[in-house]
Amino acid sequence: MPSSRHRVLVLAVSLLTVSPAWAEEPLSAIDWLSNSIAVPSEVPELPGQSITKSAAPGAITVTPLDGIGSGAVGLLPPSATGLPRALWGPATVEDVLARLRAVPADLLPSLDGLLTMLLLAEANPPRGRDGDDRLLLARVDRLLDHGDIERAEALLERAGVDTLDRFRRLFDIALLLGTENAACERMRDRPEFSPTYPARIFCLARGGDWQAAALTLETAETLGILTPAEDVLLARFLDSEIIGDAGVDWRAPTPLTFRMLEAIGEPVPTGPLPVAFAWADLRPTRGWKAQIEAAERLARAGVLSGNQLFALYLRQRPSASGGVWERAKAVQNLQAALAGGNPGTISEVLPDAWAHMRRAGLAHAFAQRYGAEIADLPLPGETSSLALRIGLLSPAFERVALSAAATQGQEAFLVALARGLPQSAVAPDMTTLAVREGFLATSPPAALAPLIAEGRSGEAILKALTLFAEGAAGDPDGISDAIATLRALGLEAVARRASLELHLLDSAN
Repeated sequence: MPSSRHRVLVLAVSLLTVSPAWAEEPLSAIDWLSNSIAVPSEVPELPGQSITKSAAPGAITVTPLDGIGSGAVGLLPPSATGLPRALWGPATVEDVLARLRAVPADLLPSLDGLLTMLLLAEANPPRGRDGDDRLLLARVDRLLDHGDIERAEALLERAGVDTLDRFRRLFDIALLLGTENAACERMRDRPEFSPTYPARIFCLARGGDWQAAALTLETAETLGILTPAEDVLLARFLDSEIIGDAGVDWRAPTPLTFRMLEAIGEPVPTGPLPVAFAWADLRPTRGWKAQIEAAERLARAGVLSGNQLFALYLRQRPSASGGVWERAKAVQNLQAALAGGNPGTISEVLPDAWAHMRRAGLAHAFAQRYGAEIADLPLPGETSSLALRIGLLSPAFERVALSAAATQGQEAFLVALARGLPQSAVAPDMTTLAVREGFLATSPPAALAPLIAEGRSGEAILKALTLFAEGAAGDPDGISDAIATLRALGLEAVARRASLELHLLDSAN
């Protein structure tokens, strides 16, 4: 790094407690996005100096080609989702956005998977202005909020990087995934986009042009564009010989500030940050413990598979005890027992592994990875019942139920439910009764029937997700209505899995 900027950067702490401007002015519903790209604008010229106003060679006119609007872009065709292409029917963009905003963030895993499928589905766009990006960005932002940044990236790539808002999101995703060099190259190749000074300086430095980066910083300082905090952070990013503490509260960094703080040796722990930041800890440069903790967060959010998480647990032997190490040790003990094939040994270690995983909120991930395998084993005593319940949480829930031995009480109802015959078992409590009534219904609830009749099935799904979440929070009628709606839309398997999770995850965590 060059050290041409030998000046003292000692500023009063009171000044340095100002948050960076690009973190204070989010341009979207995602409040942690970097303000990395701006519309090209005139930069004031200093007296007696000629200063480049923009990296762009000149005005560029962009004319959209004929084709489908951004609201129709998706990763999953109707043949993969089973959903109609006319998903939104005559609904307006405003109608769909209102339904999407109403869906709670905390959904049962199967319902969360249904929402993700809906967000990624190819479908005719709802009625709205031509070129309206609002629904596309709302879909992307929902994925980003959930930490599902790889699929958000794929959706944006499919839509095309034609707007500032799309590019800003792609740039931040690249920062979190560690592919910022490619993002900076793409920024240089798009002269119609004008990077803000922090982003421009960052990319110049990443590209090895430290002198140009330092000159750009000097220009920004002369123009009075940067806050004191920005000035200090950027100066330290460019020159390792500058010492001092910016004194800024970085508990809510953008991906750009996050990566620069990491570069100057002041990394920010990702645990308290939005779940999307956990991806930064999955990079090979991170330690094993940090990778496991990040994978656990992403698995809880449903965006990292159980196979990926458990592959990390098995990577090496734990060198300490407590917390994540105890979970890794319990999983390794179970894996060794399964490899040995002795039912007695498996029955000894399974309860411990299950207890560790459910306390960590990872019961569903555990069942996804081991449920079907464990349910097929001839385990003795109470361990057999535990294996059945874990198997009912797995993707093979129906096969597990069909091969289950005689059961009683709630377990009998859950087995009947997994088989698709909840009416054949007694509902032992109010929740199971609400589930049973939903499966006995022969039509959707009156409040949602018009949506389905009008071909607005996407909205009906979003409303059903909201109703189920409300029902799980204490409104049994919401559960019944949600199940009846899902079944009317041909989503029987989702309704069954959600109902099983409602009972099994509630008792597991």
